[in-house]
Amino acid sequence: MPPMSETSARTAVYSGTFDPITLGHEDVMRRAAGLFDEVIVAVAVAHHKKTQFTLNERLAMVAEAAGHLPGRVRALPFDGLIMDFCREHGAQAVVRGIRNITDFDYEAQMAAMNRKLHPAVETVFLLPQADLQCISSTLVREIAKLGGDVSTMVHPAVAARLATPPLQA
Repeated sequence: MPPMSETSARTAVYSGTFDPITLGHEDVMRRAAGLFDEVIVAVAVAHHKKTQFTLNERLAMVAEAAGHLPGRVRALPFDGLIMDFCREHGAQAVVRGIRNITDFDYEAQMAAMNRKLHPAVETVFLLPQADLQCISSTLVREIAKLGGDVSTMVHPAVAARLATPPLQA
């Protein structure tokens, strides 16, 4: 089989706010890296919601969590429509992690809308392993804020950041 040219490389985009990235996100990222030549983790600027971590902090946490997948996964910021980001980076697919039927219902609607915006980009749904399906960034933030142990839910570097109280303005 001849080597793949740059234009035939399969690129997928995995987008979200990742505030913070969890082991469930990491599992989806790892699975996607096994299916695609490159996975771009598109970290949303997220104007629409208040994040605990800055964009640069979230990009750094994704890079730390993806450290065991060098060259296959990279984190980039994005703002705007994910289909525009896919077009800009030549992506053929969007990867979405789904934990339950509620996630699937929402993500199926988004996939249909994205197909209208950019029919050439497929949406691929991946389920994290069963023991990670109950983890969400929102719950991780809340547990950490209340002093709970999140070490089984996030990368060690993320747990350390969550344990550090935010600077007061």
